[in-house]
Amino acid sequence: MNRHKQADSPFLQRLSRGLLIGDGAMGTLLYSRGVPLGHSFEALNLSRPEQVLAVHREYIAAGAQLLESNTFAANRLALRPLGLEDQVGAINAAGVRLARQAAGAEGLVAGAVGPLPNLGEDDTELAFSEQRQLFSEQMTALADAGCDLFILETFSVIEQLEQALRVAETLALPVVAQMAFFEEGRSRHGVTAEEAALRLAAAGASVIGANCGSGPLELLNVLRRMAAVTDLPLSAFANSGLPQYVNGRNIYLATPDYFARMGEEMVAAGVRLVGGCCGTTPEHIGALAGRLAAIQPAERRITTVRVRESLAAPSAPASFRTFLDDWGKRPVVTVELGPPKGLDCGKVLQGAREIAAAGADAISLTENPLARIRMGNMALASRIQQQTGIEVIIHVTGRDRNLLGLHSDLMGAHLLGLRNVLAVTGDPVAVSGEGGARNVFDLNSVGLLELVTALNRGRTLMGADLGGCTQMLAGAAFNPNVADMGGQIRRMEKKIAAGARFAISQPVYSVSVLEEMLRGFEGLGIPLLVGLMPLVSERNAEFLHNEVPGISLPDEVRRRMRGTCGAAGVAAGMTLARELIEAGSQAGGFALMPPFGKVELAIELLHRIRQRAACGRG
Repeated sequence: MNRHKQADSPFLQRLSRGLLIGDGAMGTLLYSRGVPLGHSFEALNLSRPEQVLAVHREYIAAGAQLLESNTFAANRLALRPLGLEDQVGAINAAGVRLARQAAGAEGLVAGAVGPLPNLGEDDTELAFSEQRQLFSEQMTALADAGCDLFILETFSVIEQLEQALRVAETLALPVVAQMAFFEEGRSRHGVTAEEAALRLAAAGASVIGANCGSGPLELLNVLRRMAAVTDLPLSAFANSGLPQYVNGRNIYLATPDYFARMGEEMVAAGVRLVGGCCGTTPEHIGALAGRLAAIQPAERRITTVRVRESLAAPSAPASFRTFLDDWGKRPVVTVELGPPKGLDCGKVLQGAREIAAAGADAISLTENPLARIRMGNMALASRIQQQTGIEVIIHVTGRDRNLLGLHSDLMGAHLLGLRNVLAVTGDPVAVSGEGGARNVFDLNSVGLLELVTALNRGRTLMGADLGGCTQMLAGAAFNPNVADMGGQIRRMEKKIAAGARFAISQPVYSVSVLEEMLRGFEGLGIPLLVGLMPLVSERNAEFLHNEVPGISLPDEVRRRMRGTCGAAGVAAGMTLARELIEAGSQAGGFALMPPFGKVELAIELLHRIRQRAACGRG
């Protein structure tokens, strides 16, 4: 940060003289007053400015000396789904104008900027240059409208916060940079409070701190740790405790008096800017301002902290036997099964017995394919392993569970003896239309791989110690049925870096696509199991081509299946599958996906693969 340009900043001058009281929540307060969650709170700057202005004025009346503009999610990416992406400048300018109108001559206005939203199911990641472009559009509008400083808040990914700080450097305004921390004072990706403090200071923040998270007590602990490693001013904007869900609304339980007492402890830890986050109200800020009226910030003493040693990952668990142990000696073959729609799993268990007897290396068990309700695959996988002895690869999606549930279920899977995970983002619920179900997508496929890697190292994804390590082999899905195979290969490289140790492709029906895919995997260092799903009729072929995501049939294959059904359809489909087996001799193996539970087709192809491999050795 070009600090000499900020020497005359009213904000920094006032902060150097003593405490500043910030405002409290905007979004949760508007929500409690009837604004629905589906509405853009930031768009109210234009559609209902009097409502936003009234909140600002209530905070000023309560004793706030600094107001945040109502612009937390006023970036192009967040506004686009609402059709408001062309109003980024207008919404941000109005946000500053309304806060300034309420703050008056004595109050300060901070341009509020939150993190960019998740990008969705396709796993696309924004380059740093694209992130900076999005931040620059919003922050330039805030600066042009006359804000006194920026507050960058609720960031869980420190790399993204660092990009926003780079933008702020070009605009020559002071910056408060705040991370959201979770269990044990770590960010969602395991960055400690100490590391965050040092990195944000190095990136040019004027003030560093924390907001949101779990509540005042955990935030206090985070700020104490930050205070030990930096002499920069500290900020704290805590939630009003943990929310309770009552009659369709989140109700925050911390009283104004408790919130104010915790604020006093934060000041004693060295905090100079104190305000509120989710669930706080003008009553909380009034209590805070009253309690801190005659208090000065405490002196701080910096200690030496060896951050990198504390962040070092524990050693990986000892190796264990997996279904991949024979990779390179012969083709690895897995067979995919789907859990039943109801409670009777007899047919699936019988199919698993036949597959195990035929010599498959593992069974791959799907999880609610096409976002349709099926029996839980982890319990079924455990039963299959107990009754047949064959290893099972459980598909785990980011669609059905939030971050908490994914941690819990994967630890439970380890307890059940499940050691193989295929991490997939998951088909969105919209594909199936299951009534009332919603997509979660806290993690995409890369995030799931990172989670499995963390658990194998004895940590949660946020870095908390588990007191032991899981032993799970993680795999990733690969879709070759796209226009840009190179983009998918680059995506696979990211998955490998996140922990993928094998790949299973979507069903392939084209020899040329298969050959291109194999060339792309050369040098990646992990086995690719080529997905084969035999066709059984023209109707089956057309359904897969037209209605199932990730599957594409060449015109020639559709022509060969035309007019087929019954035994003739199965024969035509199996001929195509055998041709692909011949073309895939360089693959690590095959992932057989029998249609409609016809395990006999998978077993026939398994024998073909084994015979071909034996002939090759001869």
